[in-house]
Formats: sequence, C-alpha cells, structure tokens
Amino acid sequence: MSADERIRPRDRDAIIQSLRAGVVPRRGYHHIQVGRHQELGGLIQDVDRIADGGSAIRFVIGPFGSGKTFFLNLVRAVGLQRKLVTVHADLAPDRRLFSTGGQARLLYAELMRNLATRSRPDGEALPAVVERFASSAVSEAAQRGVDPPVVIQERLESLSELVGGYDFAHVIGAYWKAHDTGDTQLQTHAIRWLRWEFSTRTDARKALGVRTIIDDQSVYDHLKLLARFVRLAGYSGLLVCLDELVNLYKLPSGRARNSNYEQILRILNDCLQGSVEGLGVLLGGTPEFLTDTRRGLYSYQALQSRLSENTFADEDLVDLSGPVLRLANLSPEDIFVLLGKLRHVYASGEPERYLIPDEGLRAFMDHCSRRVGDRYFRTPRNTIKEFVSLLAVLDQNPEADWRSLLPNVRVLEEENPDLAPLPEDAENEGHSESTVSQKTPSGSHESTPDDGITGDDDELASFRL
Repeated sequence: MSADERIRPRDRDAIIQSLRAGVVPRRGYHHIQVGRHQELGGLIQDVDRIADGGSAIRFVIGPFGSGKTFFLNLVRAVGLQRKLVTVHADLAPDRRLFSTGGQARLLYAELMRNLATRSRPDGEALPAVVERFASSAVSEAAQRGVDPPVVIQERLESLSELVGGYDFAHVIGAYWKAHDTGDTQLQTHAIRWLRWEFSTRTDARKALGVRTIIDDQSVYDHLKLLARFVRLAGYSGLLVCLDELVNLYKLPSGRARNSNYEQILRILNDCLQGSVEGLGVLLGGTPEFLTDTRRGLYSYQALQSRLSENTFADEDLVDLSGPVLRLANLSPEDIFVLLGKLRHVYASGEPERYLIPDEGLRAFMDHCSRRVGDRYFRTPRNTIKEFVSLLAVLDQNPEADWRSLLPNVRVLEEENPDLAPLPEDAENEGHSESTVSQKTPSGSHESTPDDGITGDDDELASFRL
C-alpha cells in the first residue's frame, strides 16, 4: 500500500466498524488484503473461465476464524469487476440447499436480495438486470428494424430448454410488456415471482398467468436459468457464493444432510462436466465439514471420491486445480503487514496520523504470541478485533501511551463451535419416542421399537433387556 494513499471516509468507517464487531467488511477489501496470493490467483482463473462461458466450483476450506468469509467476499468483488453478476448468502438452520419445509425457498429469496452487479455492489440489483435485458433487446430491435417483442422472443427461446425455463421466459416477457405499456403493477408482480415472493401457484397464475412458482426442489434449476439469463442481458455470468456450510454438517437428521449433500453432488457434477455455462459456485466450510466421515461431506461416498485431495501435494507442494481449496495459514510476516494496513486505514491513509509506531506493532504481536501462541496468526479474527479496539482507545485518548495499554489486551483463543457436541441424529423425524410401560400383574411387558434400535442412525447408543 502506498504511504500517501488516502482512504475514503465511507470505506474507512465500514472497515473499522466491521472489524471491531468481528465481522467481515462489505467494502474496501483491497485496503486490508494480505497473503494468499496463490489461492487468490487460482480463483481469479476460475472467474475468467466463468466469464468465457465455462463453469467452476470450489470448496473453500479453512479453520474457524481463519478468514474464509473475507476471502469469499474478495473473490466476489473480483467477479463484479469482471462483469459477473453475484449472489451470496450464509446457510443457516432455516436456509438450506434442499428441504421440504420452505428452507430452500428462504435461501433462494436471500440470494435474490443479495444479487449484485458492478454498478450496484450492495445488492437489490435484480430489477436493474431485467431492465438491462429489455433495453438491450430494444436496441437490437432498432438496429435490425424489427419489433422488440420479436427480439425478446428469440433471446428467451434458449431458456425454454431448461427446467422451469418456459415460465421463467414468460415472466420476463410479462415484464417487458409492462415496461412497454407503463404497467408498474405487472412489473412488480414479475419481480416478485423472480424473487420467489409468491407463496401459492394461485396467486402467481392470477397475477402473471404462470402455473408454477419456485419451490424447495427447484432452487438449483433456477440458478442455472438465472446464469443463462444474465448472459443474455449482457453480463459475463453468475457467481454464487454460499458460506457457513457447516450448518449442513450440524443438521441432526441424517436424511436431511444426505438430501443436501445430493444437491451439492449434482452441482459438482454439472460444473466439473461443463453441463452449465457461465456459472460459478463457491462453498465455504471448515475442515470438519469436509472430512468428517460421520456427518461431513466425506460421509457421502460419491462426494468423498470426487473431493479427495491430490496425494502428491503436501506442505511444500500445492495443487490449486482441484475443487477443494484449503486456505493457507497466514504467517507472522503477513500479520505484521496486516496490522500496518489497519493502522493506515484507521489514519485515513495519512501517515502523520498513525497512532502506534512499528515498534508497537511488533510488541503487540509478541504479546499475542505469549497469550495464545501461534493461533494469533493462524486464526487472526480476535487478534484483528483487539488491535482495532486498541487503536480506538489511542484515538480517543491522546494522552494514553500504547506501552501502558498493551498488557490489557486480551486475545482469546478462537473456539470452534463446529467441534461442540452435536445432537443425535433424528432419522425418524415426526415420530414420538416409544414409551415404556411398566410390568403389570396381567403380564404386560415393556414395549420397544420393532428393530430394537434407538433413533440414532450412527451407532448403537444403548442396549437394554
């Protein structure tokens, strides 16, 4: 970073406030990016492949607090610069890739809310994408001397060959009709359908004349439709970023986990075989989510065989061409550079306003090393949070000396919630536990399940005569 580079107040405040709260900032990534140049280079190649009409999928794996979310957001920012449309969301107990109770629908709705373009990087860009498609069709129609509906129909024909493509094309056509006639209500209905805001088919048929809505089983199908549509609108492709996939690992039901893993397998096969065009998928998770043979992706044999890492790669030899990308640990030198960048950002890019000298950066790192050992640079979330808090105190108290404040810095070890005890599997969801009746003089006996096994699908938890 150049010493005389000035930081815009908007970027500076967004970075500082986010890092103090322990979350990833949504802008200004380049101001604090350090290390992992090889990994970033590999993902940039994927972005270029997507922009050329190809497809890519990556599993970004790293320990809790190692910077996965920041890395995913950085790649997403690169995608926006390459004219990709991006959608992103965090998986949660109520947001999954596949479900029967509306959780997949909520995930898709979240993705549509976060749809972003280079001109609208903060999301809510779906209407702008549809508008661009309509405008480009009008321009082409004027050049060819034909009516715009003719061009729109020709462009949308390629969507009809995909699952759900006919209704998708019908809704886009309805949006153009509303745009041409000034019917704002019909435009709103079209955007609502694309955002998955219709809860019943009856409402969708009454508003748009379509007989289907996006349901829990068709999330990935509509992502493929969207990837093709954004290319028709003049963009390079679609980049889907899904973080916190460990929430699938935590699902108590083995059946629910496997259903979601089957969707991941389907996406993996399509992207690796080139069955889709202009689509990239980034999935962020922890090592336990990937390699746990009981609940993780490796518990699904087809995924384990496809995601097994190159046996020739080791600590000295790397392979960044496979679907699994393990984030390398930051080094102490990287952390020193990062702390310097944070100091620079806090001072709005003005070196004369630095609140702590280089000597203070080294002393801060030594203090962290004594507190938590090498974890301060392997999982740097808490280290960064405490350093920004230290800068805040120095900024608001000019008389304070960083030497006297340093012993008060409390850097804690990152606790990985993925390693907490997990609930037992509930394979027979919806079935009440068998009640045990006491012995009676009439000779009644304890009632047990037909198979004599508890609801845990992984091991025999108990045995009782």
